[in-house]
Amino acid sequence: MALGHSSQSIFTLLKKYDIKVLRDKAKVERKSNKKLVARLKKMKPKEVDLLVHPLHDEAFEKIDCLECANCCSNISPIITDRDIERLAKYFRIKPADFVEKYLHLDHENDYVFNNTPCPFLGEDNYCSVYDLRPKACAEYPHTDRVKFQQILDLSHKNTSVCPAVVDVFENLKIELGM
Repeated sequence: MALGHSSQSIFTLLKKYDIKVLRDKAKVERKSNKKLVARLKKMKPKEVDLLVHPLHDEAFEKIDCLECANCCSNISPIITDRDIERLAKYFRIKPADFVEKYLHLDHENDYVFNNTPCPFLGEDNYCSVYDLRPKACAEYPHTDRVKFQQILDLSHKNTSVCPAVVDVFENLKIELGM
């Protein structure tokens, strides 16, 4: 395992949720994480889920998203048409007005927020539209997703943002003897 530490001590070293530390760690772990992703891609999807899902649960026993909010502060989710309709209705504006005020099309032609942090993230890291938040927000960091194998490349990228994904990846390496 990288750095010769247990997963718990890696969290201590990560200074909890410091985005710069996470990004630096993602660079250091890039090769071993790529090897992990390659190995997981060779496994059966169900086997990957059986490995990952308990590690997701363990990670979220240690991590408080409200103390972190790196996802809301540093990246934008993809906003679907349903998300736009739901949020526009909540704000009592037309979907086109919601798009004009909050969104733009990214390089992959997906709607994303104009800026980070998210316009609905409060100073206390609470989401002002939590019950109506976009689907991608509700599912983030996707480590409990069925057929997790389909989003391994995205999860690899998320090791630079989310301490839960870092924990899952580190524990996967242990489980697989890497």
